[in-house]
Amino acid sequence: MLTATDSPEIEDKAISHIAIIMDGNGRWAKARGLPRVAGHRRGADAVRATVKACGELDIPYLTLYAFSSENWRRPAAEVDDLMGLLRLYLKQEVQSLNRNDVRLRFIGDHSRLSRDITRLISDAEALTQDNGGLVLTVALNYGSHDEILTAVRRVAADVRDGTLSLDDVTEEQFGRYLQTVDLPDPDMIIRTSGEKRLSNFLLWQAAYAELVFLDVYWPDFNKESLIEAIREFHRRERRYGKSSG
Repeated sequence: MLTATDSPEIEDKAISHIAIIMDGNGRWAKARGLPRVAGHRRGADAVRATVKACGELDIPYLTLYAFSSENWRRPAAEVDDLMGLLRLYLKQEVQSLNRNDVRLRFIGDHSRLSRDITRLISDAEALTQDNGGLVLTVALNYGSHDEILTAVRRVAADVRDGTLSLDDVTEEQFGRYLQTVDLPDPDMIIRTSGEKRLSNFLLWQAAYAELVFLDVYWPDFNKESLIEAIREFHRRERRYGKSSG
């Protein structure tokens, strides 16, 4: 594994967008005989460390899968704990993010979120919208199937209304209907905890992303883990369908 002192040798290699499926909070807690909420709390510390590391490594875009549209199926007490931690994060961290020139944005369907959380989200986005540093996107109540289906419906409505020609519906045009319209596609998607699946995360955008699966629970993820993933990224040859050189 790389250490933080190794980071200068990778900083000059272009990587624009890293997306992370933050997995393993519950298993981290269970292994230590702690309640699941303890894992989620420790996971919030890992978010803070990862945002800082991306800034230090000059990564322009970071997207974190915080809560999927399927996570509502978890026990109500755990969902309440997660929402409580989200409130706490938004109240305590946004000022720090703003001071560090981080732009915070959210994707997902927020119609099921409580009114106070949606207000905190709107306030955070408004406060940081003009920042020019790291763009931190949080996928909250997000599901890629729903995102794509919603985009298809919007395209169909525009074609029906005559504001879009069917012949003009290209991949690039379709991408403008997605929630990530102002983001580049991820170069790499990291999943922690050893699980090897995308779990309905950025399925359209991940077409040519490098997938890196790490055997570390999210609460233990740190700058060294991020550098390890970046090093794995640079070991791979990205051909985009072309023959190997």
